[in-house]
Amino acid sequence: MSFVLSPPPPVTVPVAGSPDAFAVRRIYCVGRNYAAHAREMGFDPDREPPFFFCKPADAILAVPTGIVGEFPYPTETTNCHHEIELVVAIGARGREIPVERALEHVWGYAVGLDMTRRDLQIALRDKGRPWELGKAFDHSAPIAPLVPRAEAGAIDEATIWLKVNGAERQRSTVAHLIWSVPETVAYLSRYFELLPGDLIFTGTPEGVGAVVRGDGMVGGIDGLGELHVRVV
Repeated sequence: MSFVLSPPPPVTVPVAGSPDAFAVRRIYCVGRNYAAHAREMGFDPDREPPFFFCKPADAILAVPTGIVGEFPYPTETTNCHHEIELVVAIGARGREIPVERALEHVWGYAVGLDMTRRDLQIALRDKGRPWELGKAFDHSAPIAPLVPRAEAGAIDEATIWLKVNGAERQRSTVAHLIWSVPETVAYLSRYFELLPGDLIFTGTPEGVGAVVRGDGMVGGIDGLGELHVRVV
């Protein structure tokens, strides 16, 4: 079989300390998964079922270790926000996964950013419309190299933080997730068959805010290293 157009190359994320790469299939994102962030967005942080949105795989901006990635300031916005997140990489197929077995399907973890056109997101939200224009734009998912789960150790209480131009904006711990990593994986697998190559951005803590061209962002999670990105 031949293709009428050449297929695009696969989207990949580097693996820390390895020449190998992780091929990305889908990107799922959890909305408002930290109570304090829900409050700053004007919502009550009760434990209702989690909700999800998606980004296209080619929204990935993979940033290798030791490199400062360049995030192009997106068009059609004057209020682009940073959201530091723990990213979960799926390595084994699963549907209706029990919570107690969810981590068996996790290949590894990474530090990621869910960059958001906040003005567009809020305008769409207030009209009851999908968020794609606010969330799923090009380069909207910067990510550091993946760390295999066995090497990352326990991340359930890891500190997560972000600085902009050296000033701290966000700091919390993964323990403050409303829905934990196993719970999120299990719940999502009730609606989609999870497959190797899927990424789950698990939500951001409080302190989200705007960036402008020239800003330098540095974020990290204990055990997973740091992500360095400059807005251009």
